[in-house]
Amino acid sequence: MMMRGQSKSSQSSLLCVLGFITLFLSFIVTATTNTAHNHQHQHHHHKQQESDRIIKLPGQPAKVSFSQYSGYVTVDKRAGRALFYWLIELPANGKPTSKPLVLWLNGGPGCSSVAYGASEEVGPFRVRPDGKTLALSPYAWNKEANLLFLDSPAGVGFSYSNTSFDLVTGDQRTAKDAYTFLVKWFERFPQYKQRPFYIAGESYAGHYIPELSQVIVHHNKGIKDPIINFKGFLLGNPLIDDYYDNIGTFEFWWNHGLISDSTYEALNESCPYESFLYPRNQCYEALTRAYSQFGDINPYAIYDGPCSETGTLLHNLKTSLPWTFRGNDKCIVRYTKMYMNLKDVQRALHANVTQIPHPWMTCSDVIRGSWTDSPKSMLPIIKELIAAGLRIWIFSGGSDAVLPLTATRYSIKALNLETIKDWFPWYYNQQVGGWSQAYKGLTFVTVRGAGHEVPLGRPKLALTLFRHFLYNQTMPSSPS
Repeated sequence: MMMRGQSKSSQSSLLCVLGFITLFLSFIVTATTNTAHNHQHQHHHHKQQESDRIIKLPGQPAKVSFSQYSGYVTVDKRAGRALFYWLIELPANGKPTSKPLVLWLNGGPGCSSVAYGASEEVGPFRVRPDGKTLALSPYAWNKEANLLFLDSPAGVGFSYSNTSFDLVTGDQRTAKDAYTFLVKWFERFPQYKQRPFYIAGESYAGHYIPELSQVIVHHNKGIKDPIINFKGFLLGNPLIDDYYDNIGTFEFWWNHGLISDSTYEALNESCPYESFLYPRNQCYEALTRAYSQFGDINPYAIYDGPCSETGTLLHNLKTSLPWTFRGNDKCIVRYTKMYMNLKDVQRALHANVTQIPHPWMTCSDVIRGSWTDSPKSMLPIIKELIAAGLRIWIFSGGSDAVLPLTATRYSIKALNLETIKDWFPWYYNQQVGGWSQAYKGLTFVTVRGAGHEVPLGRPKLALTLFRHFLYNQTMPSSPS
């Protein structure tokens, strides 16, 4: 009996050992397969990243010491929706790997970040008047951070959709697509995962940025080290709240002598509760009257010369709705337009892969004309984001009549924030660069002499502002 029991127990021991070995081997195989799969996955993304590398842009100056990448990220496979990006890193001596990543978004809705942000405002290149060669900007923001420009939504700039009705879009889908883009982009560029990340932009990005920020904050909730290490955002001359933007804009027009008393009264009577982008009936009529009283000026920078490229403002009113200039200045992009339509430029940028039959446009009237949802106010979202502890800065160019500083001041006042540092002049090079006020959870800065596109008109001041935002330092309050 003893013998039989012993053989049974040694049999079961043997089975145990065999089971353990099988389990161990299957674990090794799974781990090896997973490692191989991960390596394959990493290799695939590295390959994609390398194929997005820009070797050289046509007409590029000789001394370029920074890396650039551009290409497409599919945000909706079924609809064939893909967004175009352009990443411009810091010069090698600026230690790009240790510096933050900043996503730049232009507004419109329907205007290209490649056309405005990258080519006219904060990017390193400017297209020369020949439309073929590039010059370097001494005040580019990639001196301080790695810049990621995104053409958003699909249908804007080089971004596209293979489904025609897909171009009927709005705020919500734009934010959702931009978030999908970021998640996939970080997979392609894993070296940027967990890097301090900020968003900056202007105009209708006053909607895009808070909405995208809200999506990121919601997704990051409860995650210890999120891939998108989101720190805050910077808004320039933004559309924030229809009511305050309307009354603040009309006040600016009146106190800068652009409109008559009776037009000012008519605007205040019929427009405050209207949509800022799509005014109707009496408001539409009052706005048409106001624009005809402006005369031939550039509303984006009222002290600059008028725009010769797009004819007079009055001529524009006859050919389009009066609110069309409430987005981006078409005056400044004529050379960029020539450059971006060159086939060898598009090839170098890995752009227009679907060979779109129409020329590349700086802004899309199709997108703008079919915008479906535009909430009347961003203030509730901004309140939520202040509570989430984000760094929030808003800046205004002092001579912009499209989304003037008076409008933004009314919106900020409505937030009822505690003042940390009261209104003060800030200095650059021993001169007043503008004014600022620091609140608990938000900083407001004005830039003297700048228009709607602050970095375009006052590049030195804009770079100073950007630097202070990144280091979270209040603007310099003494001339030293």
